[in-house]
Amino acid sequence: MSNQIELEGRVFVPAGELDIPEWGCVVSDRTQPTLTLKDDDLFLITDTLGNISGCSRDETVSSLGLFCRDTRFLSRLELQIAGRSPILLTCNADKGFALSALCTNPTIPNINAETISIQRELVLNGSLFEELTIHNYNTTPVSFELSLSFDADFSDLFEIRGFHRQRRGGLLRRVAADNSSAVNELTMAYQGLDGAILESHIQFVHGLPNTLQGYTAIWQIELESHASYQIGYRLDMLMNNRPVSRVNSPTALFQAKAAETMEEDNWRSKITQIRTDNPKINQAIERAEQDIYLLRQTFDLANSTANNPSSKGMVLSAGVPWFCTLFGRDAIIAASQILILDPTIARETLMVLAKYQGKVDDEWREEQPGKILHELRMGEMARCQEIPHTPYYGTVDATPLWLMLYAEYYAWTHDTDTLDLLWDNAVAAMAWIDRLCAETGYLPYFRTSARGLVNQGWKDSSDCIVDRHGKIATGSITLCEVQSYVYAAKIRMSELAKIRQENELATRWQQESHSLKQRFNHDFWIPDRDFLAMALDGAGKQVDGIGSNPGQCLQHGLLYPEKAKSVAERLRAPDMFSGWGIRTLSSLSPAYNPIGYHTGSVWPHDNSLITMGLRSIGAVEQALEIAQGILDMTIHQPYHRPPELFCGYERISGHSPIQYPVACSPQAWATGTVFQLLQMMVNLVPDAPSNYLRIIDPALPASIHQLSFKNLRVGATLIDLEFTRESAAEGETSRSTTSCRVMKKRGNLRVTIEA
Repeated sequence: MSNQIELEGRVFVPAGELDIPEWGCVVSDRTQPTLTLKDDDLFLITDTLGNISGCSRDETVSSLGLFCRDTRFLSRLELQIAGRSPILLTCNADKGFALSALCTNPTIPNINAETISIQRELVLNGSLFEELTIHNYNTTPVSFELSLSFDADFSDLFEIRGFHRQRRGGLLRRVAADNSSAVNELTMAYQGLDGAILESHIQFVHGLPNTLQGYTAIWQIELESHASYQIGYRLDMLMNNRPVSRVNSPTALFQAKAAETMEEDNWRSKITQIRTDNPKINQAIERAEQDIYLLRQTFDLANSTANNPSSKGMVLSAGVPWFCTLFGRDAIIAASQILILDPTIARETLMVLAKYQGKVDDEWREEQPGKILHELRMGEMARCQEIPHTPYYGTVDATPLWLMLYAEYYAWTHDTDTLDLLWDNAVAAMAWIDRLCAETGYLPYFRTSARGLVNQGWKDSSDCIVDRHGKIATGSITLCEVQSYVYAAKIRMSELAKIRQENELATRWQQESHSLKQRFNHDFWIPDRDFLAMALDGAGKQVDGIGSNPGQCLQHGLLYPEKAKSVAERLRAPDMFSGWGIRTLSSLSPAYNPIGYHTGSVWPHDNSLITMGLRSIGAVEQALEIAQGILDMTIHQPYHRPPELFCGYERISGHSPIQYPVACSPQAWATGTVFQLLQMMVNLVPDAPSNYLRIIDPALPASIHQLSFKNLRVGATLIDLEFTRESAAEGETSRSTTSCRVMKKRGNLRVTIEA
């Protein structure tokens, strides 16, 4: 054929010539429960049977499927017995990388219902592995047909999210070299607009199918009474005949499980072990540990040495399903939240983001020298420049946040090698901030890319920056919390410059932070509301809606004390605090919507950052109240996992929090919230360069009487701490007291406990 495509000796033809349906997709009621697996850059979303049900091209596309590098490599995986769906008995995906489902048969010809069991197990480890064990519980032999139907639409993740494309590539069908009809493998393939050939290659490793009809494998099962039969396959994802996943895949499912278990056990042996005397909170902590492990994803590091140019690091991907990639802001905040758990993630986050730090001015990608990226994508639409995410730099806050993490990491670890290695990146990041601040003295944002984000702070939906009348701000936007990040970055970078004897830089950054504080407290303060404006608009006018943004200004010392107290008190009001957490926007605002993404919902990470600020200004009881609300919400969630966000409806006794319809779960900075709230309670202040740890006025909430940290790393020392809450005596009005004991110490760290 003239239109054959050859790739390293393998032949493909357009799928239409071999009578394969042009496109497949999946449909799912998003209110129905799903199961999520993740392994590094690979994730799978199925229904509770482990199925991904097929649909016609014009039906609604769901997020179910097998994904790697922003491409869906499996859009159908459907198990049937005698042409019917099995009946689910139980399912479990607690391990995160493995799924098991036990099901049975409906009534089928000559076989009573619920007499055949099918144990299904799926595992991710660089590839997808599945094994099925079929058992006959009848007293007589049985025979029946079992089938697995596969399909792959190779859709870009942005398509699945609703992005309309004018053109796309075409499906292919692989042609066997000897024209045979082997039943031990099948290949689904696609050629993208960039010429790349993508494949989902299925190899049946035992229990070979009797026939293949298109992409459906069919087995004619015959079983004696109480006999079993096993089926197994693996699915590899390829691009131009090379593995797509960064993970080296083993051969068999049992090896994949063993490799995943060993890697997780190794990671757990190195992190801080944190537990309380409250079983429900422990379940949330254990789930958060599991999710941190699952959300780790491999990316190339900035070259640490000339002899190691291809070193790789594990960074937290932002969240499943839509944000399973590198996000600057999300990765930085999550890494900061879990410094108390695993500081190595912070180092590798800094290194990976330094590798992609902006080099040139590029309006399409909104790149500028020194700027830290917003989002990296690797799918066909990115490769074909249909979207600017290669990477995309449209974020105003990732750069000062990177500098803050750089300083925080050093305070926890005294890692001078990393401090020195990334110093030029840090200076370049500060130069970008100064370049953008040159005109107004503040760090603003304004979209330059036609495919970029209108709003480029953490609240990045188009309708979230509003004034007191609900009107959306326009022009160049200057967010209040971003100026707080800049202030913190300059203070901390000034301290690091002193350590490096860069005295001129230290003095300049210290002076600039002082000047910023004076101007900010004047320009952003709303006298008639005793509150901060959430932003200044393009004309320099205050955007005076009441939102959660000012809460993130409390921690870093930018506000004068009396103004900080006023902000804290306003956040306590019932239009802001729902009982579960602080809303993104006041319920009194004309723009308020409890289901709005950033216009009335509650975000756990936003609340955890606010509690850190409240703690820093001495509003300990208020911080604990918010922390308790977030922990209570988490306990109500499936798997005790905090979602990306939830609805801002008022807390009502006996009612659960209202879930946001399409929140990511797991999500990195929501997961990190669990650890940041615990850090807020015990108030650890590390100074590893001085070999010193301060514990300042620890305070546990009423739901926790004991809290322990084992294997906590500060610099070169490992330390075990135990906190115990003593209730106030009956009749006393003062809050309970929390004591701390150093249980064990491996190193010479000095520890002080301050009331």
